[in-house]
This record gives sequence, structure tokens and C-alpha cells, in this order.
Amino acid sequence: MKAIFFDLDGTLLPLDEELFVDIYFEELSKVFSVYNIDSKKLVENIWTATHEIIKNDGKRTNEEAFWDKLNSNINIELSDVKEVLKKFYANEFFTKLKKCSAENSLAKVAVELAKKNGRKVVLATNPVFPIDALVRLKWTGLDIDDFDYVTHYGNSSFSKPNPKYYLDLCEKLDVEPKDCLMIGNDERQDIFAASSAGMNCYLVTDYLYTYPECEVNCEKGSFKDLIEKLKTL
Repeated sequence: MKAIFFDLDGTLLPLDEELFVDIYFEELSKVFSVYNIDSKKLVENIWTATHEIIKNDGKRTNEEAFWDKLNSNINIELSDVKEVLKKFYANEFFTKLKKCSAENSLAKVAVELAKKNGRKVVLATNPVFPIDALVRLKWTGLDIDDFDYVTHYGNSSFSKPNPKYYLDLCEKLDVEPKDCLMIGNDERQDIFAASSAGMNCYLVTDYLYTYPECEVNCEKGSFKDLIEKLKTL
């Protein structure tokens, strides 16, 4: 393998995603309250803008797709909002959403093992958030600098479960999909999509997301099992 890709939420970072979404929107609504925006309307429009990212066809960044859609439905000054959000991710997001996660003392071990033999290591988290939201990576004891490349909505023009998300990453890293290993907990977004792009895959089962319509055929196991797998590469 020349490159190893790690999903974040539910893979490196144990996460109660349902609780995460609930608290995220609750805290975000408080931030936007200064603009007198109804919280229900805000949540609806953020979801709509996020779906615009999922549909992105590569002609613009995910960041542009998100803000173009959001701004068309909520008339606010984007520069002001982006500055508010930057502070939000550094403060409320980091401190109040940490309760949604659990410790994973093996996360750093996995990344270090992946780096063996000069391999490139990528944080392949779904790029629907700004880079500031990757502050949650610190909950695992890792940082952005521990990776050769991280995806966020500012540097990506595709997203999971589009196989082009993975093909675009391979092109950026100058590696062939067959020489890459994608590690994730989501059968559709991580495994089915990456394998459709021609990548090797490992399904982490601790916080598993299954989809009956997605036929996946790859090695699988707990995060502890993954550590043993990485030792052999």
C-alpha cells in the first residue's frame, strides 16, 4: 500500500452521531440568534445547503456550493457569519460537543502504524464541514499535522458517497486506487464508494453503519483488530 485513508467520525473518533447532530444544531442556533433567524428555519436551510454539497459535481468547491445555497435562502452577510462560525468551532463546538465522543487511545497508534514504509496517510472525513470543525480531531489525541492530507469543504469538490471523492484524492496524492486502503465504519459512504473507485477497504465494526442495499466485500473487524492488520502492512 502506498496510501492509507482514515474516516474520522465513528472510525478514529468514537461518536454518537445522533447526539452530535442534536447538540450541534442547538449550539449553532444560539450563535445565529443574533441575526434573528428562526432556529427551525436555520436547521432546515443548513440541511438543504449540505445536500447541495452532496450533489456537487466538481465544478466548484463544497464550500462554494454550501454558501451559495445557504445565502440564497437566508439573506445574511457571509463574511460576518464565517467569522462568527470560526469562533464557534474553536469554543462552543470544541467544548460542548466533546460529550458526544468517547476516547480512542489506539487512534494515534493506528495513524503511526499507517505511516510505516513512507506511506501517505489521509484523513478522509466527509468534507461537509470547514477545516475549523476538524478541531474535533484533538479529541482523539491527533492533530491535522499528523496527516499528509485532510479533506474539508474548502479543498474538496466532491463528497461521500460519490466515488469521485476518492478518485480526486488519489489524483491529488498521485497514487493509484489499487495502491490505497480506505478504513471506515460506514458501509455506503466509506466502503462501497471507495471500493467502487477501485480502492482496498477495511470496515471498522465498533460504530458500524450498515446499508442492506450496499453489497460490501472486504476485511472487517474491531478497531483493535485493525491495529493488528496495520502491523502486517
